[in-house]
Amino acid sequence: MSQPARKILIKDGPVIVLVEPQLGENIGMVARAMANFGLSELRLVNPRDGWPNEKARSAASRADHVIDAVSVHSTLGEAIGDLQFVCATTARSREMIKPVLGPTEAATRLREMHIAKARCGVLFGRERWGLENDEILLCDAIVTFPVNPAFASLNIAQAVLLMSYEWMKTADMPAPFGEAIIPAKRENVAALVEHVIASLDETSYFHPPEKRERMEQTIRSILTRPGFSDPEIRTLRGVVASLERRWLKKAGKQPD
Repeated sequence: MSQPARKILIKDGPVIVLVEPQLGENIGMVARAMANFGLSELRLVNPRDGWPNEKARSAASRADHVIDAVSVHSTLGEAIGDLQFVCATTARSREMIKPVLGPTEAATRLREMHIAKARCGVLFGRERWGLENDEILLCDAIVTFPVNPAFASLNIAQAVLLMSYEWMKTADMPAPFGEAIIPAKRENVAALVEHVIASLDETSYFHPPEKRERMEQTIRSILTRPGFSDPEIRTLRGVVASLERRWLKKAGKQPD
């Protein structure tokens, strides 16, 4: 008598990142939703109740391979630093220079990047108020869900389930025509942004002071929007460094 075919556990796809999740039960239900649709890498940023969490394991309903591989990070920048394409989920549109995608379109874009061997991630915010604008600025695109505008509240596990389902639907998607440009790692983009802002500080660009926050936010949004590659990031940092040297020389200062 032939043996039944052994089921293969799918463990692939984008990283799921939860920012400051509160209840262990919610983390467990997220892990279960991920396992249902073939996702396996879960990263937590400052979980309120610490980690490991037995309530999370219980709620995960045997999605132990997800729970066992969870990594915990103290900052969002650290959690996404090695990723090259990141989508931020939000229930409302934001006034930012970012592409706004529906879940189906976002999943297709994630699959294209995945096929091109880019490390991808999907970012989910806090249970009560979601993601801050500064956190969304670190990402490449915004994902909004087509929900009832009079009742737009999704819990975190539902949101992860929706994105995981859309991801699984793209499993048979053919490779896109032509070679995809793989975006730079988030940590390299962040380094470029901080380099530019520090240089602008030297030239007293942020004036008047009360407008600094908005001006800095605009710069961050501009520099994270295009999907620069790592070689392009290196070139841009070289350009900024050259301008710094020129300005220091003109100002009669010595570079550090």
